[in-house]
Amino acid sequence: MRNGIHPEYRTVVFQDTSTGATFRTRSTVQTSRTIELDGETLPVVPVEISASSHPFWTGNQRVLDTAGRVEKFNQRYGARNRTRS
Repeated sequence: MRNGIHPEYRTVVFQDTSTGATFRTRSTVQTSRTIELDGETLPVVPVEISASSHPFWTGNQRVLDTAGRVEKFNQRYGARNRTRS
């Protein structure tokens, strides 16, 4: 490997902004924020969603109201019967 061309590979913490859960891993991501974790100061990267907050992994999936969306579309644009030529 050539010296000076590779990014720094280090321990970082990914923090879920919605749940506050933290995940320690190794990465090359750059950040200026730090966090004190287990007596160690580590760089922290905020993420919006992770396994601790993702609906698929938590089992809190939302049911979309597709029928309501179709009705709203028809009200807005009108359900017109069109004949094809």
